Amino acid sequence: MKCDKCENTAVYSRRYSGENLCSQCFSNSILHKAAKTISKYKMIKNNELVCVAVSGGKDSLVLLDILNKMSKTHNFRIFVVTIDEGIPGYRDEALKIVENFCTQLNIQHKTFSYKKIFDLTLTESLELRNDQKLSSCSICGTFRRRALDHAAKTINADTIATGHNLDDNLQTFLINILSGDAKKIGWMDPDTSSNKVRKIKPLSEIYESEIVFYAFTNNLPFQTEPCPHM
Repeated sequence: MKCDKCENTAVYSRRYSGENLCSQCFSNSILHKAAKTISKYKMIKNNELVCVAVSGGKDSLVLLDILNKMSKTHNFRIFVVTIDEGIPGYRDEALKIVENFCTQLNIQHKTFSYKKIFDLTLTESLELRNDQKLSSCSICGTFRRRALDHAAKTINADTIATGHNLDDNLQTFLINILSGDAKKIGWMDPDTSSNKVRKIKPLSEIYESEIVFYAFTNNLPFQTEPCPHM
C-alpha cells in the first residue's frame, strides 16, 4: 500500500479521512494540525516565551517535539518545565527522560518540586488528608496547576502549553455536560483571563492514537509506567 501524498510505503491508515500515509507524511500532517490549532485560537503571539509542561509521558514529549520544530520557523521561544510530585520510584525515570531529551534538543529545562513549593510531596499530602473520598488525582491536579502557574511566573513565561489531546478534552466536555457545568464547556479556547498566564492546548484537536503513533514513528522516548496512585 502506497502513501497518498508521496507514493512511498504507507504505514498509517487514517480511518476518519480515508488517507494512507507514510511515516514522514503522517508526521507532517500532525505538525500541520497542531499549527492550525495554534493559529485558529491565536494561542501563541509574536516573541512570546512558552512554558512547555513536560512530564515525560507521550503527550507532553510529542508536544515538545512539535513546538521545538515550529519554533525554528516561527517567532516564539520555549522553556521546558517539569513538575516533580515526589513519588518515590516513579518520577525519577521521567525526569531523566525529559532532561536527556532537552539536552538533545538544546532547550532550557527546569524542574519544580511540590516539596520546595508547598513543603509537601504528594505522598506526604495523601497521608495528611482527612477526607478519604478525595482522590489522589484531585489533590495532585490542584497542586500541579498551582505549581505550573508558579513555574511560569518564575521564568517570566507568557503562556503555558500542556499536552492535552482530543480524547482528554472530549472526556472533560462530556463530564461538564453531564454535571451541568456550562461555564466550563468552552474548553478549546486558551485561557485569557486577567492576572494569569494564559494556558493553551496545541494538541487539543489530535486523537490520542495519532499522538502515540507520532511518538513511535519519530522514536521519541517517553515513560510508559503508570502513576502508582492512579
